[in-house]
Amino acid sequence: MASSNKSQRMKQPSAQRGWRAKFGDAFRGCKWGFRSQSSFAVHLFAAVLAVLAGAALRISLIEWALIALSIAGVLSAEMLNTSIEHLARAISRQQDPNIARALDVAAAGVLMASLGATAVGLIVFGRLLWQALLP
Repeated sequence: MASSNKSQRMKQPSAQRGWRAKFGDAFRGCKWGFRSQSSFAVHLFAAVLAVLAGAALRISLIEWALIALSIAGVLSAEMLNTSIEHLARAISRQQDPNIARALDVAAAGVLMASLGATAVGLIVFGRLLWQALLP
């Protein structure tokens, strides 16, 4: 029964589905992604640290926006990487150089987002920590 419900949902064009169903799919995807990928725990830990540091250092609204966008960028990249991994498994379990390249590029996207978020964190928090440490 669950599989027929899933196939019905997949067959129906998204333009005909209501916003409630679309958001339901998105939240289900978030829940599944967070629960199934160990790397989300690392990213969430870093996000919590960034939020706590931002609160402790009383960062500006612009700095909060940069931190929030960085967190969203990393988590979004991780979600996309996870979806590509699952699509690759659904297409073929055999070694395929094109699938391997696609997976590598998806993983590189997460790396780039993480490096960008790290740079933002160093710029925002580094400056404030430097000012706090100097008399």
